[in-house]
Amino acid sequence: MAFNPTPKQFKGLKAALFVAALIPLLRMVYLSVTGALADPLAFITHSSGDWTLYFLVITLCVTPVRRLLKWNWLVRMRRMFGLYAFFYAFLHFTAFLWFDHFFDLAAMWKDVLKRPFITIGFIAFVLLIPLAVTSNNAMIRKLGGKRWQWLHRLIYIIAPLGIVHYWWMKAAKNNIGQPFLFAVIVAVLLGARVYWSVTKKKAQAEAARV
Repeated sequence: MAFNPTPKQFKGLKAALFVAALIPLLRMVYLSVTGALADPLAFITHSSGDWTLYFLVITLCVTPVRRLLKWNWLVRMRRMFGLYAFFYAFLHFTAFLWFDHFFDLAAMWKDVLKRPFITIGFIAFVLLIPLAVTSNNAMIRKLGGKRWQWLHRLIYIIAPLGIVHYWWMKAAKNNIGQPFLFAVIVAVLLGARVYWSVTKKKAQAEAARV
């Protein structure tokens, strides 16, 4: 079903989604300061990691939803969703560096190298950094549209790495239900892109023969 918001409606919708995306952070802060949690440090670490994955998945959903519902305006929301993925990833990394290592970079680095699931998560976080840094119009102009697009396809690597990181962590506790669901969703979203790419190339090849 086509839905084309007016500029005013779009601004209102974007503002509402921006505020809604902050609710997980406000919840973390509220539950921590009110003493409602037995282990607030662990809650912040795990919750920020969960929301990083949620926003990565939401970001990947933009293109399929746009294509299926003809909501072309949704593309203009993708940058915000991606930046929120980085924001919660940064919070997740900061919690790890602060709560686990008290900002001891040497100890943190040893942990990254020693524990594979942390290694994978760290790589995913590092790959997110250039995407966040270049998520502005000035960098699009500087890099050029094609190079910028190729750079931002790193999300196709980052999302699976995030799933592996999450799966590895949950598997240690024999809890793979949620990681499995994430893996299926991401596989479907990436698989759809592969299908569309192959279909497009076939159509172009057939058109060239005519």
